[in-house]
Amino acid sequence: MLEFKSTSVVYGDGTKAVDNISLTIKEGEFCVLLGPSGAGKSTLMGMLNGLVTPTSGEVALDGVVMTKQTKRTLQQQISMIHQQLHLVPRLSVLHNVLSGKLFAVPTIKSLFKLFDNKDQRRACMLLQEVDLEEKHLYRRASALSGGQQQRVAIARAFMAEPKVVLADEPVASLDPTVSRQVLNSLKLASHAHNATVLCSLHQIEYAIEFADRIIAMRKGQVVFNGVPSELDDAALKAIYGDEYRAATAEERAASTQDKTLFVPSKLTSAVA
Repeated sequence: MLEFKSTSVVYGDGTKAVDNISLTIKEGEFCVLLGPSGAGKSTLMGMLNGLVTPTSGEVALDGVVMTKQTKRTLQQQISMIHQQLHLVPRLSVLHNVLSGKLFAVPTIKSLFKLFDNKDQRRACMLLQEVDLEEKHLYRRASALSGGQQQRVAIARAFMAEPKVVLADEPVASLDPTVSRQVLNSLKLASHAHNATVLCSLHQIEYAIEFADRIIAMRKGQVVFNGVPSELDDAALKAIYGDEYRAATAEERAASTQDKTLFVPSKLTSAVA
């Protein structure tokens, strides 16, 4: 279980990136983080992986508070899926996934890519879970499509059997069809391995479709914390302010006719 206890991050110029947040995120929950740029989402995730130190309050995983003394131990229980992926292009798919276990492998073994059979079997299992086939195992990561590379990144994130996986806009550069496939793979992996996932997104429709719970931020504060069915027009107005408007009757009808996912509201401009 993840906990933020009256947590704040205040920068030297007085900017409150995170303003007195108290949150509890359950074990195994697929939680989507929404909000406009500058809302505090990246800072919130940065506190979880130990890259940002709270000015006040606490961040804890299963009751263990993140401190200088506990940070390394907690970081080994938290994996990250970056927007830029950070795969090694020249390495095979298999060895990119195995690299998720490097912290637990002796240096000499890692230099010669000598991983235990148990680790190799787990890597293969994780790749199968994200719908990559045996033929992909020894391909270079650079030879894969964007969606396939993202799936490799998901498999790598679960390689170390983490308690928490942080995903920073994992589908930002993918088309809608591939985005849904990737998010579905991430959610299935979360539930299969009982890992908490905190996934930052800008696409409201994906949040509604995939999240177990949505947490939305604005100006460093949590302005929505609930299940997708509760994300109504009033909630979206609180999140996006003047950039938001409700969908018209015609837009609602068109959404139903073309059988796309109905989003109760739309933004007047893209929230980048």
